[in-house]
Amino acid sequence: MDEITFAVLGTGGIGRRALEVSQYKDTLTPVAACDRHGVAVDFDGLDVDELLAATEGNIDSEPRDDEVVTDGGAATSTAEGGVKQHGEDRGVVASSQARPSEDPIQAIIDHGDRIDAVLLALPNYEHDFIPRTADRFAEGGYAGVVIDVLKRSRVIDMLDDRSEAFEESGITFICGAGATPGLLTGAAALAAQSFVEVTDVDIWWGVGLESGYEDNRGTVREDIAHLPEYDIETARELSEDEIEAIIDDRDGVIEFEDMEHADDVLLERAGVCDAEDVSVGGILDVRNDEKPTTTTVRVTGRTFDGETATNTFRLGDETSMEANVNGPALGYLKAGVRRNRAGEYGVFGPAELMPGF
Repeated sequence: MDEITFAVLGTGGIGRRALEVSQYKDTLTPVAACDRHGVAVDFDGLDVDELLAATEGNIDSEPRDDEVVTDGGAATSTAEGGVKQHGEDRGVVASSQARPSEDPIQAIIDHGDRIDAVLLALPNYEHDFIPRTADRFAEGGYAGVVIDVLKRSRVIDMLDDRSEAFEESGITFICGAGATPGLLTGAAALAAQSFVEVTDVDIWWGVGLESGYEDNRGTVREDIAHLPEYDIETARELSEDEIEAIIDDRDGVIEFEDMEHADDVLLERAGVCDAEDVSVGGILDVRNDEKPTTTTVRVTGRTFDGETATNTFRLGDETSMEANVNGPALGYLKAGVRRNRAGEYGVFGPAELMPGF
């Protein structure tokens, strides 16, 4: 496969690890990265080690009261927010490779003709944030791959509504391509091949934050939105102190049941089963490296000869959240580039890239 250039939007925990993991993936060259403060672009390939070292600790997840919208529709802010800064500059601008920008997303779009794929490493604080960001690329004339690691079921419909626009623009959009949905959705689709009818898919995950809460604030905030007493809007408004209190009340261990996770919609659109037959839950431990429970996918169904059975897929407890999110995301990115170069445009889920049910 020819070399693939890609950009990362967002340099929080997911974006940083994507840049790091890309150095172990054949044919991938990170050429651009941005956050709300600026953008780094180098078509010979970013110096990932320098970028990560310069921006260590620059996490920006605090809710802002002064959020504004640029002409292109991207949310920006001038507030200090939750940025922890070791140097004079904030965010990615701390790197010698970066420059400040009032509209970093547009800066990426402006270089789109030299970027094969764009990874949206952005927490979907608002339901339509990822779709609106994708709109900008389509309207800006980008033709390539866009991939995200979103979690919310309802966002898939918003992306599907844009499928025709993506096709006309030459965009191949791979949605929900991290760990769950993503890796585990693909595993469920593969496990389903044993059956002529799938009756139940149960996904149960465990995450121990090896890199710590400080490096994963956006991810933790988005997970809190799945608790019964919160939703995506109320979780977005939580202060860092309030999030710390939620964690303290649970001794650092948060359990989730019947989550609104996009695995259900993505498996349904791939023809594996009905969305209502998919359940997702898990346990997040934000204070320990070890996983609080083994991540497991169980697919139950009926075989062609009338037997009922359950196929089970387990992740090794030693694999980190970062490995299970970013490794698959970059793998799906490469799969998306193959499809894009073959002229296949529109919206695809991870299960659709597996054997057809």
